[in-house]
Amino acid sequence: MSTKDGPAQIGDLPTIGRPATSALMAAGITTLAQVATLTRRDLLAMHGVGPKAVRLLEAALQENGLSFAD
Repeated sequence: MSTKDGPAQIGDLPTIGRPATSALMAAGITTLAQVATLTRRDLLAMHGVGPKAVRLLEAALQENGLSFAD
C-alpha cells in the first residue's frame, strides 16, 4: 500500500494530510490524547509531519482542552 492509498483521517485526529497521517500511524498514534504526550519537536522529527500539520494538531488539541507536552 502506498501512502496515497492510506487513510485521510484516523481516530479523533483532524485531517492533516496523508504524509503526516501515515507518519502518526507508523508511530502508533491514533488519538489526540496520544498527540498531547508529544512535543512539537517530536512531531516535526517525524518524516512527513511539517509545520502545517503541527498547527492543525495544535488547534484540535486546544479545542479539546489539551496541549503539547512542551
